[in-house]
Amino acid sequence: MVASPLEYFSLFFNMTAKNKIIHALFAAIDELNEIRPSDQALEKSSETVLFGAGGQLDSIGLVTFLVSAERNIAEMVGHPVTIADERAMSQRNSPFRTIDSLAEYIVSLLAEETR
Repeated sequence: MVASPLEYFSLFFNMTAKNKIIHALFAAIDELNEIRPSDQALEKSSETVLFGAGGQLDSIGLVTFLVSAERNIAEMVGHPVTIADERAMSQRNSPFRTIDSLAEYIVSLLAEETR
């Protein structure tokens, strides 16, 4: 089956949006790393495990990271964005697991706003 031009555009837009979001999340990692001991610095990788089994952040660290991430993304899109809400908390697979899963979740939130 051949994808329509609109489907290709949507895929391209989502990939571009995801890359921009990952960049904003990496900036939040930089901010968090400034206040963490150097031996606990988070790696800027889409596979970085943030929270849960093997995660590098406790609940306070996750909240600190998310506040910074929300601020960075709000600056990028031009309006406030709430990442940690009841919907995120009720997901079967936590969007806070890795940088990649969080970026995917944020892309879906922003896509819903445009509908």
